[in-house]
This record gives sequence, C-alpha cells and structure tokens, in this order.
Amino acid sequence: MERQRFENVWDALEPDPAKAEILKLESLLLMRLRNFILDNNLTQAKAAKLLGVTQPRISEIKHNKLHRFTLNSLMEMAIRAENSKLRKQISKK
Repeated sequence: MERQRFENVWDALEPDPAKAEILKLESLLLMRLRNFILDNNLTQAKAAKLLGVTQPRISEIKHNKLHRFTLNSLMEMAIRAENSKLRKQISKK
C-alpha cells in the first residue's frame, strides 16, 4: 500500500481544500488567542472580559478545544485582542 503525503494535518483530515483551509485558519487563530492570554498573564476572567466571551470559553481556548469554535467567533475574539493591544499602546504614549 502506497503512503499518502500531505502538506499538513488538516489536508489529511479534510479532503475538501476549502474546508481544510478553514480548519488551518481556525487552528492558527486559536493558537494566537491562547498565546495572547498567556503572554499577557491574563486570568481567565480578565481574558473573558477583554475578548467579550465567558470564562468557560477561555478555558476551552486554553485547552485547545478547536471543535468548540467557529471561524467567525475566533475572528471576533482576535479582533478584540488586537484592539486591546492598540489601546494599551496608545495609553502608554
């Protein structure tokens, strides 16, 4: 049996290229949100307030529960995270 080679895990899991790309984007956003929370030493409560979600949603981010999020919900949180970084930079000036 010949082994198939895939560029990444999402291509192996999802035969539809468009859906595989969405999975890649969701994964990337989840990792960046998790890093944002960790890099800023945010409690789950503080992160939830900043990102406009509940504390249990932050717990799901911290535990890499990708299947619990849509691309849209991850994008909204990423935008809020970016906006909070911009506000922090402006207030330092």
